[in-house]
Amino acid sequence: MLGRLLPVLVALALCAAAVVAWAGGSGEGTGAPERLPDLDQEVPYNLGVTRDRAHGGYKLGFSSAVSNVGTGPLIVSARRPRTAVPEMTADQVIERVGAPLALVEDVGRLRYVRSPDHEHWHFLRFERYELRRPTGRAALVADRKTGFCLGDRYRAKTTRKLPRRPRRPVYTSRCGLRATERLALTEGISVGYGDEYDANLEGQYLRLKGIEDGRYLLVHRVNVNRALRESSYRNNASSLLIRLSRKTGRPSVRVLASCPNTARCASRPPSG
Repeated sequence: MLGRLLPVLVALALCAAAVVAWAGGSGEGTGAPERLPDLDQEVPYNLGVTRDRAHGGYKLGFSSAVSNVGTGPLIVSARRPRTAVPEMTADQVIERVGAPLALVEDVGRLRYVRSPDHEHWHFLRFERYELRRPTGRAALVADRKTGFCLGDRYRAKTTRKLPRRPRRPVYTSRCGLRATERLALTEGISVGYGDEYDANLEGQYLRLKGIEDGRYLLVHRVNVNRALRESSYRNNASSLLIRLSRKTGRPSVRVLASCPNTARCASRPPSG
């Protein structure tokens, strides 16, 4: 267990972010309260339709963001045994009150990804994006995003009191930029901070080829398989009710309703 925790211990110490007493062993059975993250999926924003030059047709671009409004940070510590293994296995490190860190093993994978606009180690499947019919649950179009570089990219706006929010961002690394030989990496999201991605950045879009005019749900979801431990999963999805139309040949998008904390925007009254 101590060997699996060493990468995150070193990283947090270097960042001067250690807020609990580090110790070896899992400390299981102590009944110590956990300081868990609470990942709040923000509603999609910055929507726009552009040409999909790589595959033909058009694509719907959007920005996405996830805030941590819990009592503890999201800490993802990953490693691999040797460089010949292409992916790192990610564990979640959890702070506890008056007890050593706890470890949730094998919550996901990290893979080094090269794309036209960036390259580094990606935490796979942290968020997922879908286009659905207003009354359906099946995805008509799903994202093909390769992964995420988690970090404290913005200060979260929330009405919650977050006494454990650090004064400054803690997770500010570039996730092993050009460091293809790395064997270990730690990334995360501090309490009161969030991770965001701009529209049309690699994977920040859905292809519209074959999608007819009409009303649709644009759904963003975080921690879909609930592999990451959280204090609540009720705010892990948000959605927009949108209308796509091609009056001028090129698709346009109009937001009809904005619905935080639900993937069922069609059943909610329009916001505002």
